[in-house]
Amino acid sequence: MHRFYCPDIADTLTLGEEDSKHCVKVLRMGEGDTIEVVDGNGTLYTCRITMAHPKRCAVEVTERMQQPPHWGHRIVLGVAPTKNLDRIEWLVEKCVEMGVDRIIPLRCHNSERTVLKTERLKKIMVSAMKQSLKATLPLLDEMTPVAQVLAEPFEGTRCIAYCDEQLPRGQRLTLTGVYRPGQDVMVLIGPEGDFSPEEVQAARDAGFMPVTLGESRLRTETAGMMAVAAIHTLDSKREV
Repeated sequence: MHRFYCPDIADTLTLGEEDSKHCVKVLRMGEGDTIEVVDGNGTLYTCRITMAHPKRCAVEVTERMQQPPHWGHRIVLGVAPTKNLDRIEWLVEKCVEMGVDRIIPLRCHNSERTVLKTERLKKIMVSAMKQSLKATLPLLDEMTPVAQVLAEPFEGTRCIAYCDEQLPRGQRLTLTGVYRPGQDVMVLIGPEGDFSPEEVQAARDAGFMPVTLGESRLRTETAGMMAVAAIHTLDSKREV
């Protein structure tokens, strides 16, 4: 069944112009056809088209169902956007598909990208939410100084992942060793030039645990995806 996104569908009973056009003109759906609509807040609506207008497709709700995130706790990823915009768009798409609650673009000392327009990222997130059959749209912050994130209250596991070639291998904590399945978790990933030593120390002073994601040196977007994937893998083992 085709799925659409409309945050105020319960009040308007009308798809937005872009989804209306896709539904009526592209998919050639008509009156009486059944579609799914999600509001981004965890509710899935089964709807019947009552007016197949390409600019304002009207529907009636035949069923509604709560569809909360399957992981059952908060996953927050703070990541410094890459200089190549395609890479951060890819990361955002994959993280939404796997499941996150919030993505915070970080502005760091070594950031090569200090400005980020979020409109396109939000569209990518909506598409990924629908494609992965979710009903909740993650929060996407505007670009935020890392110091502001460090000072933010957060109940749960807080980690900062970075490369520390000076620390002996046996003394390195791993994300999989620190994270306890089912806990709220925030993971910070730095820019291509990594976090500065001052940022790492500030994070540690704020209670963030320094972690590694393995022995390989990873690109920013790879590290972000690996962190989210590791959390979901550990959560899935808890459910077995």
